[in-house]
Amino acid sequence: MRPSLLLLLPLVLAGCGSAERLTRIGRAPDMAAITDPTRDPDWKPVTMPTPRPIEPTAISANSLWRPGSRTFLRDSKAASVGDLVTVLVSISDSASLNNDTERSRDNSENMGIPRLLGLDASYLRFLPNSIDPTKLVEASSANSSKGGGSVKRTETITLRVAATVTQVLPNGNMVLSGRQQVRVNNELRDLSLAGIIRPQDIASDNTVKHDRLAEARISYGGKGTLSDVQKPRYGQEFLDAILPF
Repeated sequence: MRPSLLLLLPLVLAGCGSAERLTRIGRAPDMAAITDPTRDPDWKPVTMPTPRPIEPTAISANSLWRPGSRTFLRDSKAASVGDLVTVLVSISDSASLNNDTERSRDNSENMGIPRLLGLDASYLRFLPNSIDPTKLVEASSANSSKGGGSVKRTETITLRVAATVTQVLPNGNMVLSGRQQVRVNNELRDLSLAGIIRPQDIASDNTVKHDRLAEARISYGGKGTLSDVQKPRYGQEFLDAILPF
């Protein structure tokens, strides 16, 4: 293979990552189709430790209670696969970290052989007269290091997302999966969430707070003209990955 082709090969491979952007030049990002989340190749049933199921008690024909109901009226809250529940996402997170490190060390070593097995009289035969046998080796070293770092982060997200119950676990807990896309001025915002909730955490208006989700997975991002500008170039990402300094 010619050397010129070898030089162009990394550029061609890197450009493949921009193929999707090239296909949507001059038009807004495409929104994802509404699909069954259980048909996603990455979707897998959730298996969680659950208590032993309790056998239901027999219900007489003249009972006022219906199986699965919490009141005399029909329960409108999500309870089975396919039902919808609104997740209230309200994240207000802030963190501030400061680290300082300082270290110093001084070393000094001296070594000499003024007398060794009576051979001190023969030193002058193979050592110059200017060398003192009591100071044959003398070494010293000093090092110091000082480092400092700080992290300051503030995040605020407030959203309402309708999620679908994709699975009901043996203990009654429900697995949720939801996604929301908003496109404004060629900029697409994508929110996805997943988690496990307890039926008793669902409010009477069929809503649940995000902090009630176990194994919560919340992702908020986007793509479009503005997002592309904020991303570093693929050449910069490549150099950041391979440069050791």
